[in-house]
Amino acid sequence: MVSTLGDRSNGRVDAVVVGSGPNGLAAALVLAGAGLEVAVHEAADTVGGGTRTKELTLPGFRHDVCSVAHPMALASPFFRALGLADRVELLRPVASYAQPLDGAPAGIAYRDLDRTVARLGPDGPAWRAVFGPLVEHWTGLVETAMSDQRRLPSDLGTTLRLGLRIAEFGSPAWSLRFRGATARAMLAGVAAHAVVPPRATPAAGAGLLLAALAHAVGWPVPRGGSQAIADAMAAELRARGGRIVTGHRVGSLDELPEARAVLLDLTPAGLLRLAGRRLPERYARRLRGFRYGAAACKVDFALAGPVPWADPACAEAGTLHLSGDRAATVAAEREVAAGRHADRPYVLAVQPGVVDPTRAPAGRHTLYSYAHVPHGSTLDVSGAVERQIERFAPGFRDLVLARSVTTAADQQTYNANYVGGDISAGAMTLWQTAFRPLPALDPYATPLDGLYLCSASTPPGPGVHGMCGLHAARSALTRTFGLRTDPLAAAAGAGI
Repeated sequence: MVSTLGDRSNGRVDAVVVGSGPNGLAAALVLAGAGLEVAVHEAADTVGGGTRTKELTLPGFRHDVCSVAHPMALASPFFRALGLADRVELLRPVASYAQPLDGAPAGIAYRDLDRTVARLGPDGPAWRAVFGPLVEHWTGLVETAMSDQRRLPSDLGTTLRLGLRIAEFGSPAWSLRFRGATARAMLAGVAAHAVVPPRATPAAGAGLLLAALAHAVGWPVPRGGSQAIADAMAAELRARGGRIVTGHRVGSLDELPEARAVLLDLTPAGLLRLAGRRLPERYARRLRGFRYGAAACKVDFALAGPVPWADPACAEAGTLHLSGDRAATVAAEREVAAGRHADRPYVLAVQPGVVDPTRAPAGRHTLYSYAHVPHGSTLDVSGAVERQIERFAPGFRDLVLARSVTTAADQQTYNANYVGGDISAGAMTLWQTAFRPLPALDPYATPLDGLYLCSASTPPGPGVHGMCGLHAARSALTRTFGLRTDPLAAAAGAGI
């Protein structure tokens, strides 16, 4: 049922946020925490964006519609200020991720760095040399990686360490530290999260951050599903006096109540759709040049039992990268980058049941998976996904009770921010990593007074961390409201 705010004469608020994904809700919470009256408008019937949970296959099987494992949930400065870990039970698998290999033991990234190093054998010391300093100084690492890329970080030493490692792993020297296949495969698999070939500079940065967090804080899954994150944020927003309108797909800025600031948890395409001809043509033309990247075809499974991994150690991992060795991962990602479907695609799988028994009836399990596919793909690649899982878990098909497929084209139908099935809200090229959505001193502000972008199309980019929303809210507080409020203090509610 659609809730309403009333007409423009009596519905005025200080700020309106369009979109209730993690970034939209984060922006709203920061503004409300600074003492402003905020309203959120959401097209769907429930809040959440990329953090929704539904019964997609069979009754009693709870699947995350978009993201399921959250490496940044315990690390994000916004979520730490909000106290997310006190509001949502974040369950951490013993192993953050695994990289199964053909005919060899899998690479396992345990939360325990020492255990990971021991399993890697001769390459263990090199793994420690790469990640040990980043793990030790993970808060500085996160501050750098999740910044607005416009302020000098306080931990310059860790920033330098990260920069040197990105330069190394984004170059032809990207695997010279390692002699064996396992560590190389693990790095390629985690870097492919960026949905670009693993040796690309943005992929190197993403892989280093995610791999370091695997040891520093783990890759948790919320008990009951990712919806718990959105629900906790929405509950806190209401407690701060904020209002949430669901079931309202905003077609124009004119549909919104009067407000001094409007923040859009939308891509540049969404901004163009809502603002229309109000935007200066030069700015609109640059937004139209924003590139969207490769996509994901998602397959959810209801299973009669746990996945029978060939390497039993994989049963301890929450997330698995199913692509094989480094060469196979690179080949699969290059095919997708060239606009072709890989015969053996990169498949990311998550088995939340290793720590969360609430996702399925007793004795049953769910398995989340997606394969990288070309932008705009309409192809159902569930067959290729099943073959990749079966490759590393013989007998998997015998456990499948039901499956649900969401093609890349379906992704955009579900969430307009996933243009062409791009779940990163914009291609992770080097240019668009540094200048997202376009070169500007303030990437969140637009030429229209009081109008801001707060989505993953702005720095620091994709992921469930809320930092795009926090940075956009900081911009709005300063530029529109003339407030120098610390956004992290506002996230904690200190300004109420």
